[in-house]
Amino acid sequence: MLAHKSLEGRRIAVLAADGFEKVELTIPTTALRLAGADLDIISLRRGHIRGVNLHEPASRVHVDKTVAEADPADYDGLLVPGGFINPDLLRQSEDARQFVRAFDEAGKPIATLCHGPWVLASAGLVNGRTMTSWPGVRDDLVNAGATWLDQDVVYDRNWVSSRGPQDLVPFVKAITRLFAGSAPALVSPAARTSSDPQRKNPPKLVIEAMKWLPRPSFRAVAGIAAMIGAALWATKKRALAR
Repeated sequence: MLAHKSLEGRRIAVLAADGFEKVELTIPTTALRLAGADLDIISLRRGHIRGVNLHEPASRVHVDKTVAEADPADYDGLLVPGGFINPDLLRQSEDARQFVRAFDEAGKPIATLCHGPWVLASAGLVNGRTMTSWPGVRDDLVNAGATWLDQDVVYDRNWVSSRGPQDLVPFVKAITRLFAGSAPALVSPAARTSSDPQRKNPPKLVIEAMKWLPRPSFRAVAGIAAMIGAALWATKKRALAR
């Protein structure tokens, strides 16, 4: 059980973009708020960003500040949730990469899970770190210099990481300790110099879930077609302007 108001007075930045995995943002942020933390959703644009359940659109959350507007010095810690799309968008933003770097340079706690570590890798921070992630991201992190462990929670100094939604219960406990300043100072359970091996098969639960997802609606297909058309038109205009 979470310590009562153990995060009173702490201010946490939640870095997310469209396509964040809904449970990976909403469950940790709810727990952190219940523990007394003040949270801001930081994103690439103003307004509301759309969550997903796997690839299915989910509810949206309000953006408090863009990464260009937010000052890392105003926050005590950083949470980077996952999802397939969200971290891929964030890692392409220099503002987002620099935002993450500022937290690590200041030694502030950083918590991430699932595909969220992509952002840390693109920010050039994972070399020499011990961490975990969604198993499919394992090779990206190892190739970027990290030691990857197939564990529910991995601490490394000011970082804590988890594999995904299946680890949310221990992850929430871990980030509450991390942001309260009471997490282990070293890698747990013991320092490692070699990574755990690749998984032999992708998670069966995800494969089965994807099989039963509903077909996209006409509205969704029309929206995607419109976005592709707009992108092609913009590309054509740039080519003609040269």
